Amino acid sequence: MANTGNTLLALITGAAIGAGIGLLYAPESGEKTRKRIKSESDKAQERFNKKYNETSSNLTEKAKKARLDFEERLGETLSSASHKADDILSAMESKLEELRKQNSKLNKDAETKAKKA
Repeated sequence: MANTGNTLLALITGAAIGAGIGLLYAPESGEKTRKRIKSESDKAQERFNKKYNETSSNLTEKAKKARLDFEERLGETLSSASHKADDILSAMESKLEELRKQNSKLNKDAETKAKKA
């Protein structure tokens, strides 16, 4: 983006310098010189507008592409996170079931010891 700004600045600066030099070395009358300056400034304006439109279009396309890339990566990340969350929940449920079985066994052992005592 900075490169585009430098290009536009160079284009405008070049047009201004060219117009100034043209005035200094103009062998023509004032009226002809003014017409030529008007013509050259119109051409410079057209070049500037064309470059501006191209740059604007390029930036719009790049922004769209960046947004689509971001949305795709976000979707992939969310999908991956969802799968990982499911795996974690599954592992926690398995561990909870193991702890319930151990608790049940310990309770039975305690009841057995209590009856013997």
